[in-house]
Amino acid sequence: MAGLKILFIGDLVGIVGMTMLKRWLPKLVEQYSVDMVIVNGENIASKGRGIHPKDSDAMFNLGVHVITTGNHVFALKEIYPHLNSTPKLLRPANFPDGVPGKGFVQVEIKGALVTVINLMGRVFFRETLSCPFKKADQIVAAVRLKSPIVLVDFHAEATSEKIAFGLHMDGKISAMVGTHTHVQTADEKILPQGTGYITDLGSSGSVFSCLGMSSGPIIQRFITQLPQTFVVDTEPPYQLTGVCIEVDRTTGKTIDIKRVNVIDEQRI
Repeated sequence: MAGLKILFIGDLVGIVGMTMLKRWLPKLVEQYSVDMVIVNGENIASKGRGIHPKDSDAMFNLGVHVITTGNHVFALKEIYPHLNSTPKLLRPANFPDGVPGKGFVQVEIKGALVTVINLMGRVFFRETLSCPFKKADQIVAAVRLKSPIVLVDFHAEATSEKIAFGLHMDGKISAMVGTHTHVQTADEKILPQGTGYITDLGSSGSVFSCLGMSSGPIIQRFITQLPQTFVVDTEPPYQLTGVCIEVDRTTGKTIDIKRVNVIDEQRI
């Protein structure tokens, strides 16, 4: 039996990210024979920060199976009740108990039970979160009793924390993909014990932007140190980045991992 193929797409930024998902998801699913799609959607809102219920609904309607997030997940209060009522829309599992939403979900894909876990790093973040390493161990110990296929979106700033987390989880999970920095790394690999890994998936937004936002105000912020209003950059060309990972259905180990990087010059 062929392995399960999962497409992970990095942080979608505003209208550009949504447009690229609409344009390219069907093509990528066909090209890579994808069985499951996971997208980080914490920056999909119109201003490039947060996620609105209509945005998550639109992504699910396009064929996304699970949406992960990160530190911007609670930026829009409209999403709070939606997080509680939509189990496939995740927030990091190591947020304090009692906040809206859940940090992991189990989904049946073509006869295989797949667990998706969302966690957030602690280095360079102002949020006070529980240890992602211990939280991951706790969740994985429980979910692997039902299925060996476990995928983690580790939303973190520091590459050192992501690498350490990946090595800590090697052999315990099927794959770990990093998100948050919006810059795709070139270190996709299979770790020694069979866990697929990449430090960061990258993002979907304008190529010549500052992480999806127009560069002008950000440059002025660096030069003047004065507050600026950031806006989503809608100038082409655009990119959509991520990875496609093939996982063995029986062992849960990664068989193959490929970077995905789409460039599109058609204006939205």
